[in-house]
Amino acid sequence: MKKQIILLAAIALLFTTCTKEVYNSEICFQETILPIFVSNCSQSDCHNSQERKAGYDLSNYEGIMRGVKAKHPLLSEVYKTIRGNSPSMPRRPYGSLSARQITDIKVWIEMGAPNTSHCQSCDTTLITYTARIRPIIDNWCIGCHTATNAGGGYDLTTYAGLVSSVTNARLMGTLRHQSGYSAMPKNTSPLTDCDINAIQKWINTGYLQN
Repeated sequence: MKKQIILLAAIALLFTTCTKEVYNSEICFQETILPIFVSNCSQSDCHNSQERKAGYDLSNYEGIMRGVKAKHPLLSEVYKTIRGNSPSMPRRPYGSLSARQITDIKVWIEMGAPNTSHCQSCDTTLITYTARIRPIIDNWCIGCHTATNAGGGYDLTTYAGLVSSVTNARLMGTLRHQSGYSAMPKNTSPLTDCDINAIQKWINTGYLQN
């Protein structure tokens, strides 16, 4: 009898743990989740509005939600293909997503996959390369600009590579989607005004590696 009680208690604990509500106020669809898909999944010959490989356009919320079952990441196609030791997406030559990116997508789905934006206030008073600029570039640009896949000739995985796009006067024109520049990120809207202004301020103050 005692063993049965212990077993029932363990089962109850298991179900309580599995159904515990997940929430992370720092995970915002527009600023956290969308960049992962745009940078790593909507490149040329992949899942964009023109080519829609496997029927998916992963450059916007509606397209991403076609592969999402809200609150159930293990039943969501976009999550199942990126997890594990040998994920099927992104395809080569693009690298696998980072553990942080995979976790963010999982938690976002568990939260109900909301189409949220501006979850945090815009702070442009203290702009550093490490804390503010590098995360923007990692989120939005690394999928297409690496040493082995340097889109436009730019490897943005390093500080030196990013600075080269600044000194060549290309970075801000592409980010602002200005005429005569190749709009970046591709296949989606420009970065938020908050992020663009932060990058511009970092450049104006000497683009330090701080």
